[in-house]
This record gives sequence, structure tokens and C-alpha cells, in this order.
Amino acid sequence: MKALCLQPLALPDQLADLAVEALIDEADLSPKPGLVDRRGSGAHGDMNLALMHASALSLWPCLRQMAEAAQRHGEIAAPLRAELGRLGREGEAAMLATTAGVNTHRGAIWALGLLVAARALSPLSSDPHTLAARAGRLALIDDPAAPAQDSHGTQVRRRYGAGGAREQAQQGFPAITGHALPQLWRSRAAGASETHARLDALLAIMASLGDTCVLWRAGQQGLDALQQGARAVLDAGGSASLAGRRQLRALDARLLQLNASPGGAADLLAACLFLDKAGSL
Repeated sequence: MKALCLQPLALPDQLADLAVEALIDEADLSPKPGLVDRRGSGAHGDMNLALMHASALSLWPCLRQMAEAAQRHGEIAAPLRAELGRLGREGEAAMLATTAGVNTHRGAIWALGLLVAARALSPLSSDPHTLAARAGRLALIDDPAAPAQDSHGTQVRRRYGAGGAREQAQQGFPAITGHALPQLWRSRAAGASETHARLDALLAIMASLGDTCVLWRAGQQGLDALQQGARAVLDAGGSASLAGRRQLRALDARLLQLNASPGGAADLLAACLFLDKAGSL
């Protein structure tokens, strides 16, 4: 009897697997202030953990196709950017069909799609800072087929001057490379569990990001509460410390009181987890 010989997965399949895994890991991480997690729906009455899982899984074909497109085009240029835009819109439609119209991962499609494509463009280059910069170069290219939208993010940018997901991508994801990844690695090096290290990375994003999801729901008051509360957790020793956990509970309570959900930070945490593992492929 011959032994079963499994062929290694192609890179686009591996990248799609890794991106979906990052989305599920972000959803499962608990306790996340104001966000859907294993405890409940946070500030989202229309979401739950099962819905987040289903949404993440619905994006696998889109993410694989983005990696395939990057391999096929082979360079950062307008044709690849246009195809990524089309695939992203198709992925968003699949997500909304799965969630009955609930916007669970629109920002994550943008961030992870760019990063998946960046990784597929250069299979031998896996440094997180290099990948983020390459994704930023892609994000700077206009997509002429993108429909004009007066989305919540657009309205918030107009009112508050916050850059949001688009600016983060175009700048090479500074909230990830400058804050989340260094904090993730510091917390691990200090002996924190993986859960606490990931929570600390999320808090580092929250402390630095002008989260347009929070601004839409709770205005500048909500953003100030998010940033100051996240800094207080980290300054108290992080989520692994007793003092940090007290601050984390206080931040969660305040965000729920304000009905403020830091969805932008959650999307970037998923992108951070993807970058953290992308080098292992």
C-alpha cells in the first residue's frame, strides 16, 4: 500500500489560508474593548462571533485570487491595482451576501488584500516592513474603476481630517510597523502569553490610530477615550498585569457606554497578525 503523498499548497492558497486565519484569530481574541469577541458582541448589536467567522471564511477565494493576480502581473503597476480593486469589490459582495448586508470586514479586505498581493509579488522577501512598504506603493495607485462613495469613512475624514484605512495603507501601515508589531514582539519577549501579546498589540494600535469607526459612532470624545484608555493599559504594564487588566476593563466599559467600536484597529490587528506570520511561508 502506497503512502499518501500530499503536494505542498501553492503560495496563493497558503497566503489566503494565512489571511483568513489572521481574521479568525482577531475575532477570537478576548477580551477586546468594544469589539466582538468570545464574550459577546461588544458595541455591535448586529454582529456576533459566528458571523465574524463566516465572513472571514467567505473571503478566502477573493484573497487567493488577489495573490494569483500579483503573481501573474509580477509588478506594482496600474493593471495589478485595477484587478485588485475589482477582486476586492467582488470579495465585499461575497462578504455582504454571507452576512446579510452587515459590514464585518470591508476594511480588512483592503488591508489584507494589499498585503497578500505584496507577499505574492516577491515570494523570497518576507520582512514585515518591506511587505508593508510594498503594499503602500500599491495603495498609492489610483483605481479608476472604483465607484464614488460617500461612506462613513469618507464623511469622517471630511469632518475630522482623520486619514483612516486608505491613508494607513498608502503610508505603509505605520500603526502596524511602528506600534503593533514592536509591541507584539516586546510583550512576547517579556514572557506574556500569546493572547496578552496580541491584546497589547491591539492596544498599541488603538493608542495611535485615528480610528474612523470610533469617530463615526462617538466623535472626538470617543476617539479620545479610546486612545487615552489604551495608553493607560500599556502604561500600567499591559494586559498581562493586574493593573493593566483593571484599566482594560475600564476602557471596555467606557467604549460600551459610548457605543464606540474600534473596528479600524481590529482590521489592522488582523493585518499585523498576517505580517507576523508571513515570514514563515
